[in-house]
Amino acid sequence: MFSTQSNTICCGSDHSVALLSNSTVKCWGNNHHNQCDPLHETFTDVIQVACGLSHSVVLHSNGTVNCWGYYGPVTYNLKRRLTDVIKVACGANHSVALFSNGTVYCWGFNDGEQCNPVHLTFTNVMHVVCGSDFSVALLSNGTIKCWGNNIWRQCDPVHKTFTDVIQVACGWHHSVALLSNGTIKCWGNNERNQCDSMHLAITDAIQIACGEDHSVVLFKNGTVRCWGNNSRNQCDPVHLALENVTQIVCGSIHSVVLLTNGTVRCWGDNSWNQCDPVHLTFTDVVQVACGAVHSVVLLSNGTVRCWGGNRLNQCDFTHFAITNVQCPCSAYLW
Repeated sequence: MFSTQSNTICCGSDHSVALLSNSTVKCWGNNHHNQCDPLHETFTDVIQVACGLSHSVVLHSNGTVNCWGYYGPVTYNLKRRLTDVIKVACGANHSVALFSNGTVYCWGFNDGEQCNPVHLTFTNVMHVVCGSDFSVALLSNGTIKCWGNNIWRQCDPVHKTFTDVIQVACGWHHSVALLSNGTIKCWGNNERNQCDSMHLAITDAIQIACGEDHSVVLFKNGTVRCWGNNSRNQCDPVHLALENVTQIVCGSIHSVVLLTNGTVRCWGDNSWNQCDPVHLTFTDVVQVACGAVHSVVLLSNGTVRCWGGNRLNQCDFTHFAITNVQCPCSAYLW
């Protein structure tokens, strides 16, 4: 649900942002909280985009950032001008910036201590990811640090025992860490089996992704496995038949995978057409992103296609006019 890497397309709950080849951005979807405020059309030299529930953040080539949208009762305007930023990440209503010196800074809603000053003491950070109201930092020595809301043990001290971590993904209230030996560790809310012990038997993993309360792992052999909440078929056995998978992405209660032949497959909740058969017609896909109940794919020709919930214009026809979206190979990737 909250991406583990920087992409050229990203989705909030019900809006999307695309980074174009001329380093500007385009947004579409719900604008109730200014998620698609025309302000974003003035930004240039953008190298990374990130989305929260109803806000977005862009990183510029000069290391500065800009934000628009809504953080809850807190204004989205930064309290200080940030420079030397190399990466940004968004939670539901907060954001995190990683600086070139390996330190981090947070801003936004602080109801769960997402922006607790404790994060200011971290050094040697190489990557940051966010859950709904907590954040996880991956350090250069392969360990991790967590801060924010701990009501569901999202920041349980167990994470301090993990070493050789190479990737982290966050769901709404749980996290998954991928270790260099291909095994994984989970912590946080286990109310819907998000941290089911079955994950301890996983080996040869190369990529992880989290939905609201389910997780997906990609193996070396191009197959996938899911665990967690299955109330809407998030872990439907259909995924077990998939092969040649190269990318995994999760929405709130659905998942999308990109195959080596440039096509995509979906499973999970379909109440908003998240798994509408239209996705089966897409070819030459190079990247996938998911919102709460919609999905976006980037094609090799720089255009995008959307499907799923459109009640708030998440799949508004304006996206058909978007061209020259950056290919991931030329973007700022982790």
